[in-house]
Amino acid sequence: MSAGCARWILSRTARAVCGGSQGYLTPGSRFPIPCERSNIIASSWRWSPFSTAVEDTEQTPAPKKKNKHDPKAHATINAVGRKIPHREIQVISETGENLGTMHRADVIRILDQQGLKLVLLSERKDPPTYRLMSGKQIHEEQLKLREKQKAKAAPLQVKELTFSSGIGAHDLSTKMKQVESWLEKKNHVRLTLRSGRGRPADNLDTTLEQIVQQMEVMVGFVSKPKTIRDGHAAMCILRPPSAKELSQNKKNKDEASQDDDSTSRSTESETPIPPAAGDTDATEGSIQQGSDGNKTFS
Repeated sequence: MSAGCARWILSRTARAVCGGSQGYLTPGSRFPIPCERSNIIASSWRWSPFSTAVEDTEQTPAPKKKNKHDPKAHATINAVGRKIPHREIQVISETGENLGTMHRADVIRILDQQGLKLVLLSERKDPPTYRLMSGKQIHEEQLKLREKQKAKAAPLQVKELTFSSGIGAHDLSTKMKQVESWLEKKNHVRLTLRSGRGRPADNLDTTLEQIVQQMEVMVGFVSKPKTIRDGHAAMCILRPPSAKELSQNKKNKDEASQDDDSTSRSTESETPIPPAAGDTDATEGSIQQGSDGNKTFS
């Protein structure tokens, strides 16, 4: 078979396979031009389950972001205004009284009548809880939250102070003033009392507790006085008093002052008032004793 016949047979075969379009042998080419059907077959093989080839344009989907609850999302107190997103809400009054479940239209009417503002307390409850507050109350609560955030953000510092049991009164007073200034700055203070030279090391923990009690400011204990170093020293850690301890201390002082006032008043009422000197003489002069021993008044 001649070369021309072979070329003619191959061109006819290529046309039959490609459906008679774009698949034929050119007179000057040695290989057939690929047709549309061959491209379809190649692409289908590329996506077959037995193929490991990956398209260059394929992109991996981005991971979904998880909606994490931000703990600082409700760290501020702000009024929601008149646009209440919920139809029915649980309302707390300005004084802290539970007003029950109310429609938002009724709540808006109360806001207009009393000149108050509405603050969201808890959105997770069913129904959500709101509170009626004045502008002054909102400002005070915002200041409290700022103070708490500052206290949490500031790193805790522990100051240390060591002195001996033979310290002089003036030096001890100076050191205690330094401790008070540290406590006012919200720092913790570690006090260590060691036995002096030639002095007995007995009851150092009791001595340290007495020194702390003589301070002019109220303090709290992280660690109460205890003996260390085989009884040759005593140690304690002081902290600033909490708000609850301060309020309790003020309450105790008020009760003690009221008890002292009531005691002094009862003592004054029970003490007899002595008569004046002129009244005593007049009374004595008006009383005479008769010969029979009976007293007569003139």
